[in-house]
Amino acid sequence: MNKKVLSTLEYYKIIEQLEHLAGSAGGRKKCHDLKPETDPDLITVAQRETSDALTHIMTQGPISFQGVTEIMGSLKRLELGASLSMRELLDISSLLYTAGQTKAYFRKSLNENDETGDSLNERYQLLEPLSPLMQEIRRCIVAEDEMADDASAGLNQVRRKLKSAGDRIHEQLNSVLNSHRSMLQDAIITMRSGRYCLPVKAEYRSSFSGMVHDQSSTGSTLFIEPASVVKLNNEIRDLERQEQEEIDKILAELSNQAAEQQFYLEQNYRLLTELDFIFAKGMLSKQMRGTEPQFPAERYIEIKNGRHPLIAKDKVVPIDIHLGKEFSLLVVTGPNTGGKTVSLKTVGLFCLMGQAGLHIPAFDGSSLCIFDEIYADIGDEQSIEQSLSTFSSHMVNTVSILEKADERSLALFDELGAGTDPTEGAALATAILSNLHKRGTLTMATTHYSELKLYALQTPDVENACCEFDVATLRPTYRLLIGIPGKSNAFAISSKLGLSADIIEDAKHHVANDATQFEDVLADLEATRIKLEKEHQKVSDSRKEVSRLRKSLQEKNERIDSSKDRILQNANEEASRILAEAKEYADETIRKYTKWASSDKHIREMEAERTKLREQIDKKQSNSQKAAPKKKTSTLKAKDLFIGADVKILSLNSAGTVSTLPNEKGDLFVQAGLLRTKVNLNDLELIKQPKIIKPAKSRSGSGKIGMSKAAAIHQEINLIGMTVDQAMPVLEKYLDDAYLAHMTQVTVIHGRGTGALRTAVHNRLKKLKYVKAFRLGEFGEGDMGVTIVTFKS
Repeated sequence: MNKKVLSTLEYYKIIEQLEHLAGSAGGRKKCHDLKPETDPDLITVAQRETSDALTHIMTQGPISFQGVTEIMGSLKRLELGASLSMRELLDISSLLYTAGQTKAYFRKSLNENDETGDSLNERYQLLEPLSPLMQEIRRCIVAEDEMADDASAGLNQVRRKLKSAGDRIHEQLNSVLNSHRSMLQDAIITMRSGRYCLPVKAEYRSSFSGMVHDQSSTGSTLFIEPASVVKLNNEIRDLERQEQEEIDKILAELSNQAAEQQFYLEQNYRLLTELDFIFAKGMLSKQMRGTEPQFPAERYIEIKNGRHPLIAKDKVVPIDIHLGKEFSLLVVTGPNTGGKTVSLKTVGLFCLMGQAGLHIPAFDGSSLCIFDEIYADIGDEQSIEQSLSTFSSHMVNTVSILEKADERSLALFDELGAGTDPTEGAALATAILSNLHKRGTLTMATTHYSELKLYALQTPDVENACCEFDVATLRPTYRLLIGIPGKSNAFAISSKLGLSADIIEDAKHHVANDATQFEDVLADLEATRIKLEKEHQKVSDSRKEVSRLRKSLQEKNERIDSSKDRILQNANEEASRILAEAKEYADETIRKYTKWASSDKHIREMEAERTKLREQIDKKQSNSQKAAPKKKTSTLKAKDLFIGADVKILSLNSAGTVSTLPNEKGDLFVQAGLLRTKVNLNDLELIKQPKIIKPAKSRSGSGKIGMSKAAAIHQEINLIGMTVDQAMPVLEKYLDDAYLAHMTQVTVIHGRGTGALRTAVHNRLKKLKYVKAFRLGEFGEGDMGVTIVTFKS
């Protein structure tokens, strides 16, 4: 793909966004080098990888590759037998740690039993974290300039000796410092050339025994190593040399271990930089709300609700564009700043992004075509140095495009033929488009020339399009309308801006008759289009409403059918039971009457049995009448309610507690278990609290407490919204009160959430001696969001 079009269509700005999403230097380099491909197989693989990375990101969140550092130089040194520095070994450790994290990330989402997985599965399987090597490096090296004391026994021993020698030399120096304080410039111990010294006044040089290592800039202070510590200083220098030798041995050993795994280290680096690059593409797709484009064999473009990725999300207007299916040349007209150029760039940039394996910000199911080359002549490229005018610069680009374009090319022209005499410019533009059309080149061009509108109307396989303009507000809507040529709005805009009507009328007389008639036709077409769009919107809204009502009716019928089946089943079961009972009673009665019929002695027994049967029938009828449901109506008034009052919701047949007072419409909120629902005053019934009747004889203190608690305690307590520390004291007080009130069972509402509050409640209940048992709620009681507690009697 030519570099000019990548710059013209701002492809490099997309690449810059992509680079910022990569975590490693290697990943960013791959992003920087990404170019559009022309091989369909490579494009398909790249798109599939981007989609799979996006799926992982959406299901598990992003993964960081910042630990993937450049180690190829270190591996080259290992190949030559050199030892690595602590910094280089830490880089290898960081790479291996990232490999382990990446392996764990994929294990969560990929099925281990699935041998195929997604397109990233092979890379994941090939990663080797080399945990023993990573752990050994981290054990030995604390930082890039610090080796751990226990990295080896020899290093540990040398450092203990160093500490001991340091303590002894400080003790000796402090002794000298205290005994010669008057000779010292400052009472401090300092270092010069790696040896401990004291700052001695210059006039005491001959009186102070030792070796001079340095002096101050004024010469008034000499830094002298006392003779008594020379031996200890020499010992420390020797121990430091031994320490460095031990460190070198450890680095050599770690380097040898890394050299043995050189193949896997190089493979890990390659795989992780590739994954970093692929996940950067997935993150870019997520940010742009992109989708994977299709690449049909029929070679056409169909963009659904495409959004230019470089325009702010709150300002971009989605456009629908199709090219190559019904027509291969699209002529776009419309006002300046109306969105014509953005439409051109959107088509070209989407094709470049798709061929580079990137998702495009458009609706799912959008299709693109694979081009060998994309050519674009967009923008003003006039050059003073090259003596090129606007027209000349455009024509240079156009000539270059005509030399190379073929049936596997896409050509984009902005204001084709502009910058010269309108008549000649329109003729040239028509001839250029006709030439490209004959070649089979997919072409999209913007223009203000009416001649090109006529060309598109008269030529097969060529279509008009326009960018909509609202004359009332003098602003473009940025909507691209395919199949409709754009109308010139110069007269309408001038009138709106206050130009005299006489001047506008005079201007209209200077326009040719044919042009005027053509503009009138376009105006009628525009009016018809707007009317049809409104009608279509009304029809669409009506269809949606009909669909909603149909769905609602279907759901209602399903509920009725379900209730009818359940009622019929219950009725049939009850009828079968009654029939069986009646049959049994009838058989017994027939046996008795047969027995009594043989003698007149049992007339009294027969009459008694008949009376008993009549009483049973009357009882059944009485029960049936009582069982008939009666719709309850509430006479409750707003003044009867208060926050915390116990009420019954008639429509739900459920008890609850008043959370808010009624508004002017009589609506209020009631907490019914875990459910906080809005009901009307007419749907409520006040639950009267049972009155405690005190017996004549005096009661003990505990009895009085029990009656007092019973009058005020509720059947349930709501702990939702509290932390464990807040909830436990409230729960214990409530359970104590409930037990003293001689309640047999209460409900603790703790919600589902993370389960921490439920666990704390259960642990507390296990420790209370007066709790007989507890269990989670069943269906209808609150399920796992509540616990039912039973007290000992």
